[in-house]
Amino acid sequence: MDQRIINSFGYAASVFIILSFLVRDVNKIRVINLIGCVFFVLYGVFNGYLWPVIIPNAILCFVQLYHILRKDLNR
Repeated sequence: MDQRIINSFGYAASVFIILSFLVRDVNKIRVINLIGCVFFVLYGVFNGYLWPVIIPNAILCFVQLYHILRKDLNR
């Protein structure tokens, strides 16, 4: 894959993570952060399996999904 496309995943991830700090609604924070984490996982995979990037962001994806789904189940 073209390195410019791979880098765009990293930049998109950074933008979403920063955006998640600017929102007040916790559920929106979790969704925006989840999107950023997914982009970081993709960035790590497409950039030669950068495990220090993939592992924590994959774990955070599961944490965010858990909280999003748990909140939806409690409604």
